[in-house]
Amino acid sequence: MTSQPFVRSLEDVGGDDVGSVGGKAANLGELAGLDVPVLPGFTTTAAAYEYYVDETGIRSDIESALDGLDVDDVSDLQSRGERVRRLIREATMPPDLETQIAEQYEAVARELDTRDPAVAVRSSATAEDLPTASFAGQQDTFLDVTGREELLDAVKGCYASLFTDRAIVYRENKGFDHFDVRLACVVQKMGQADLGSSGVLFTLDPDSGFENVVVVEAAYGFGELIVQGEVDPDRYVVFKPTNGILEKRLGGKAQRMVRQNGDTVVEDVPEPERNQYALSDDEIRTLATYAERIEDHFDRPMDVEWLLDGDLGQLFVVQARPETVHGASEANVIRSYRLLEEGETLLDGVAIGSAIATGRVKLLDDVSQMDRFQAGDVLVTEMTAPDWVPIMKKASAIVTERGGKTSHAAIVSRELGVPAVVGTQRATKVLRDGDAVTVDCTSETGYVYDGELEFETREETITDVPETETDVMLILGDPSRAFSLASLPVDGVGLVREEFIITSHVGTHPLAMLERGEGEQYITALQTGIAKIAAAFYPDRVVVRLSDFKTDEYQRLEGGWKYEFDEANPMLGWRGASRYYDEDFREAFRLECEALRCVREEVGLDNVTVLVPFCRTPEEGRRVLDMMDEHGLSQTDLDVFVMAEVPSNVVLADRFSELFDGFSIGSNDLTQLLLGVDRNSEKLASLFDERDEAVARSIESLVKEAHEHDRPVGICGDAPSTVPGFVDLLLEADVDSISVTPDVAIETIQKVSEAENPPS
Repeated sequence: MTSQPFVRSLEDVGGDDVGSVGGKAANLGELAGLDVPVLPGFTTTAAAYEYYVDETGIRSDIESALDGLDVDDVSDLQSRGERVRRLIREATMPPDLETQIAEQYEAVARELDTRDPAVAVRSSATAEDLPTASFAGQQDTFLDVTGREELLDAVKGCYASLFTDRAIVYRENKGFDHFDVRLACVVQKMGQADLGSSGVLFTLDPDSGFENVVVVEAAYGFGELIVQGEVDPDRYVVFKPTNGILEKRLGGKAQRMVRQNGDTVVEDVPEPERNQYALSDDEIRTLATYAERIEDHFDRPMDVEWLLDGDLGQLFVVQARPETVHGASEANVIRSYRLLEEGETLLDGVAIGSAIATGRVKLLDDVSQMDRFQAGDVLVTEMTAPDWVPIMKKASAIVTERGGKTSHAAIVSRELGVPAVVGTQRATKVLRDGDAVTVDCTSETGYVYDGELEFETREETITDVPETETDVMLILGDPSRAFSLASLPVDGVGLVREEFIITSHVGTHPLAMLERGEGEQYITALQTGIAKIAAAFYPDRVVVRLSDFKTDEYQRLEGGWKYEFDEANPMLGWRGASRYYDEDFREAFRLECEALRCVREEVGLDNVTVLVPFCRTPEEGRRVLDMMDEHGLSQTDLDVFVMAEVPSNVVLADRFSELFDGFSIGSNDLTQLLLGVDRNSEKLASLFDERDEAVARSIESLVKEAHEHDRPVGICGDAPSTVPGFVDLLLEADVDSISVTPDVAIETIQKVSEAENPPS
């Protein structure tokens, strides 16, 4: 008998014991010393596994069964794997090992003051949770294990699952010797998630690597359905610096795994429960607090499993391991993809990985069809699971009908660098075997297009970027891009267009939503979009422009025809500030104000500045500011800027300076109105020039007057990066900031630096 212990209490192990008890048990032991609730339990040791394999005499049989294995020969892999698992399951547990496990189980029973407590038995491989490789989900978990005999069988079952087909393939591909990876078994009180909920969380955004958020997924019942990608979970995003909830997305949660007659079964969730969030706001924030404690302790991004015990009404952390994708990534490299042509949209779903890929569809029903799959194919199936790793490794892209952003399949897809669109609901019905498709995951929603469309890939390495006296900021409307762009070395966001959020995340006229009693949904959509952008660049300033749809644009929103009228020239019509105080629109404006108030007060993002567009007169500005104050947006608590895009903003800059805290020049509209040129007219295109002397003098005049009143002036538009000499014009005028689209941010920083530091 080995001198090493076969079992250890979780409280007695820690990070230095990975080699002895595996990553999962070691991490849980670390958590036991933190103010993070962990279910009572113990762990067997890797020595116990070695002892079991040696004492039963099956080691040589396992080695023989795996000798000469070709993992690409599916039938050979399956037969050898089954032989090894049978050898392990059918061996007799050595008596001294059996005694130690049973005694520790009885100790847990005494602690819980119950006989034969139900426990969960989970694997903890000695190489399981390394920063550069994830063995997560490869071994089996046994739930609701009751009594000594069931516990011993579950331990043997865990040992056997070290040699599942997918685990064998993964070790082969990662270069691990099969006996270098040993197994411990974590035994803990069975949390009653079947009466509550469970899920996973990441201490960063798993798609972009943005580190200032905690991303939580939750569903009813035990967590295996989430890990396996078989349920569409709720998704919550919490901003770490303020513990404010940035986003809450309701998942389908159609099924849950529960205990029934001593076994676990999957049952349908009643419709009313599906339409409710699985966690309260307080529970979401509590989980985020635990997540930050765990991350701070381990000093790295973490992947955490948790449950809400419905009987106790208490949250528990059941697993914590290093996040394996972004922890090893190059933080200073930004890779962006852009489609160069349009195609017919076949499907959409949840995007995993910010990339584009093309290939031929390969429809697979189950993993036994692995030999049909060729490298570069687009894998299309109902659900990808850990068993599919050999296929996923070869895929150019993955499309599934089921699964969420933090399912095991999504984790593996990210680690492999393979874009995936999950949760499409009907992929296997719409896509046909052999069809050429393009999979686009460059936004929050993933799309599958007909045909292999042309796209470009750009890489930017963010090193040695010069600092500038003039702030360079972004123009950004798509909240789904915010986290991936947060690492750009910019000074914040100079323009967030509410119209983009309304169009892409609402699609309905606000007055129509009010009439239908859906005003809260409108507020939530705006709040979520604005908050994600503001959080990405916190604490730098993020300037949010109030809605500036024109009447013809509002008409194109669902229900818009009922509330809008035809105008001869919408560009100069009922838009911007003139809408907000109008009796026909002021209730819709109230929704915008409430969304902004929630972003600042409830989420805690005080870096948001409000921008009032197309404000024709100081009196109009005063009316808008009074309405904002009425709806909880007082200038005593936040800055309010005005767009300088109407000539009156320049002529009366002193008057506007007395009302507003700053200016943002809208160079397109200002040029259009100063020169009397329709910027959409091809016939007059040659006359539209932001460098025209009238425009240049107006900018100089505005900046001078604004600075005399201690008011900053920024400019939004692509002219600084596309119009030769325009940067010099702006710097000569002494503008305080220049805002551009993300794709030219680095280029603009360089241009500004060169202009500020001309060669002597």
